[in-house]
Amino acid sequence: MTTAQLAKRLGVSQPRAVMIEKAEATGSITLESLERAAQALDCRLVYAFVPRKPLDTLVKERARLLAQKRLESASHTMALEAQGVETSDENEQLKRLVQQFIAKSSSKLWEDTD
Repeated sequence: MTTAQLAKRLGVSQPRAVMIEKAEATGSITLESLERAAQALDCRLVYAFVPRKPLDTLVKERARLLAQKRLESASHTMALEAQGVETSDENEQLKRLVQQFIAKSSSKLWEDTD
């Protein structure tokens, strides 16, 4: 489709259609302009975030990070009190804590941990 044809469908001048195409190419177009263009082309605008990894993987990774931080803190305190935990026990605790975080599906999973 030429820019003249696009302009006619959009109800704008041909130079304006060129500007719209340039704005889209540079990433500076507004959602409103995209929606108007979609309607003019008898299309539906779809605006979405697409995770780079499967969502369940992201949740598991985040739960593991939080569980590790929590256990590191507890392990440090216990070591200071000469109450160290065996590595195999630590691994089991980590697995259980990860599962607990996942089971709760809480928004707290996404809070900053710093």
